Amino acid sequence: MNIIKRPILTEKTQDLQKKGKYVFEVALKSNKVEIAKEIKRMYGVDATSVNTIRQFGKKKSRSTKTKVTSGITSTFKKAIVTVASGEVIDFYQGI
Repeated sequence: MNIIKRPILTEKTQDLQKKGKYVFEVALKSNKVEIAKEIKRMYGVDATSVNTIRQFGKKKSRSTKTKVTSGITSTFKKAIVTVASGEVIDFYQGI
């Protein structure tokens, strides 16, 4: 099971990166200890704190010519990881 699915790169998270905080989408059943160990293994930086947020799915609907289709987006979990001062995670390495 992959604990860290992907980094979340938005304007808001780019501002957090300047403060040493990085945002990731993680597995729903993962906990803070597992997330910190995975960050250490993948990026080689020490996580000083990990905050998690469960983002519940939203109801969405769309109209077509014949009917209205409705559904719900997926629930996912985000982790805001604070790294030790002086350490950075470079997402664009190897591109």
